[in-house]
Amino acid sequence: MKRRVVITGVGTVNPLGNCVSDTWEGICAGKSGIAHITKFDTSDLKTKIAGEVKNFDPLSFVTSKEVRRFDDFIIYALASAEMALDDAGLIIDNRNSDRIGIILGSGIGGITTIEREKEALMKAGPKKISPFMIPGALANLAAGTVAIKFGTRGPISCAVTACSAGNNAIGDAFRTIAYGFADVMISGGTESAVSPLAVAAFNAMRAISTRNDNPEAASRPFDRNRDGFIMSDGCGIVILEELSFALDRGATIYAEVSGFGSTCDAYHIAAPPPGHPGAVRSMQLALQEAGMDPSDIDYINAHGTSTALNDRYEIEAIKKVFGDHSRKLAVSSTKSMTGHLLGAAGGLEAIFSVKSIDDGIIPPTINLDNPDPECDLDLIPDTMRKQDIRTVMSNTFGFGGANAVLVFKKFEE
Repeated sequence: MKRRVVITGVGTVNPLGNCVSDTWEGICAGKSGIAHITKFDTSDLKTKIAGEVKNFDPLSFVTSKEVRRFDDFIIYALASAEMALDDAGLIIDNRNSDRIGIILGSGIGGITTIEREKEALMKAGPKKISPFMIPGALANLAAGTVAIKFGTRGPISCAVTACSAGNNAIGDAFRTIAYGFADVMISGGTESAVSPLAVAAFNAMRAISTRNDNPEAASRPFDRNRDGFIMSDGCGIVILEELSFALDRGATIYAEVSGFGSTCDAYHIAAPPPGHPGAVRSMQLALQEAGMDPSDIDYINAHGTSTALNDRYEIEAIKKVFGDHSRKLAVSSTKSMTGHLLGAAGGLEAIFSVKSIDDGIIPPTINLDNPDPECDLDLIPDTMRKQDIRTVMSNTFGFGGANAVLVFKKFEE
């Protein structure tokens, strides 16, 4: 028998804030976290803006030695996991650690570490390579390091499905609990890919915005003047628990995870197909597992990247799945404020989804000044909306044709 799974804790580091409360306040206020890049010289780059993590003190979560050894994507995961566990009030010890696991997603892993060590190799030779280079670069070392710090000895894995990684991680964690392989899972996504190499590479693909003169207005999903997504760093982690485990310890429950859909386009390494049939099927599969009709969904946290094809084809897919109900749905892209956290996007947007349910607030899509006529749904322009929200769908779609969709609902015993 499939077991029920609930969300009991949330934690994040991202361009809008270094905790959930500050981040959610910024989201509700329609604030942008996008600014000019400060981590490195952008003189030779076409794109000079990104969603950097700001005013973050790693020493609040790790030692100075660990700051030198760990890539930022690992540090962000350690910080977010600690916040999420504290929020959940969950104590991990020898009585429960074998039944607590972790699945984190990352699109790239430690690319900053790879760049730094490659530079050291070219300048001074192999003797200057750090012995911590490989542990700092491997995408699964965020999950591994979090497991070591908190002593989780249950299932461990890492989803590396580009921009779908966070949702894939949470979906896999949901099923790990639902089918009895764990009682608690720490899950989400983490990324620190704003680096010279990554920005230059996305520029070469013509995938990211070059609206350098107005950073806060650069991420503009569904707007006819959008010119690409905005790269961002950060992490979003949620604590998933089997329902009776959570109730027995008196945990506060944000929402229930009720469905997950995962498909592949098998079409193109970077572009979705017209109409996005893979997105259609992933949404349908998530609804099917949730036991819901399309008319049951109140709000969709869209993938909404601010790219020409994704935005248009995602709207087409939503119309295909929801039919007449698509005109009654609220749909918004929080990437208009956070930028695109790549493999961490799903983790952060899962937090926004459950906060929407918990607080009865639909986040806005900011910078929607001139809506694309083909993106003609209720996209919540500029200002958040107060509304009773019982169900939320969260979409993520990634390079390689990876599609991952989650459905959350208000918890009812």
